[in-house]
Amino acid sequence: MTSEAKRKIQLVLVVAIVAAGLRAGYVVYKRHANTVKEAKQQAPPLNPDYYVIPKKLYPYDLKSAKQLTLQPVWVREGYRFTYYPYDQARHRTDFAHEAGLLLPIQELEIKDVVTDISPHSAHLRQVMAMFEMDGKSYALPIGSQTGDSYQIYSDEMFFIQDPRELYKHWPADVWASIEQHQIKPGMNEFQAYFAIGMGIPERSNDPAVKTVHYPNGGKPVTITFRDGKAAEITGG
Repeated sequence: MTSEAKRKIQLVLVVAIVAAGLRAGYVVYKRHANTVKEAKQQAPPLNPDYYVIPKKLYPYDLKSAKQLTLQPVWVREGYRFTYYPYDQARHRTDFAHEAGLLLPIQELEIKDVVTDISPHSAHLRQVMAMFEMDGKSYALPIGSQTGDSYQIYSDEMFFIQDPRELYKHWPADVWASIEQHQIKPGMNEFQAYFAIGMGIPERSNDPAVKTVHYPNGGKPVTITFRDGKAAEITGG
């Protein structure tokens, strides 16, 4: 075989190898593109609620907790936090008489943050947020003080931004139900506790089904959520 013939054979082999490589690459690309397309078609749209990150104050002592007085606050979980009558002249909270429970997303104007004697321990003081309602003064615990150490959990109790702005992507009819403290089929769990407050979930072996019991200020409601949406609603 002449050297010229060998060069032609080598050239043909190189062309065949390159063509085979291109073909294999194209097949892999098409399979990947089809897989991505199928995944996009099967995956549910991302929940925009996950992208809402409410601001926090991170209070660590009495002075930093007074930041609560600089803007309105809104209750995160209704029917969970107890408030008490507050005597401004004596700077004392009447822990012996509960005045009520804060409502779902109730708006408050915190007038001051003070410490008060704990009814349960002589060594512990309560950090109290004082507010006014219907011409009367009230206070509720937002933390505790032991010596120079504070534990303040107001960030878990309040929004410092209007929830209607934070979750303005919710439809108008959902917000109408929330403001009337009503639950309608199709609402998600987050919207439910905005509407009727804290809930106590049942144990479930099915991640797609969740049953939650809501005290709802003395008018209990039970909701079964299927795939994250209220499907069955009883009580209330």
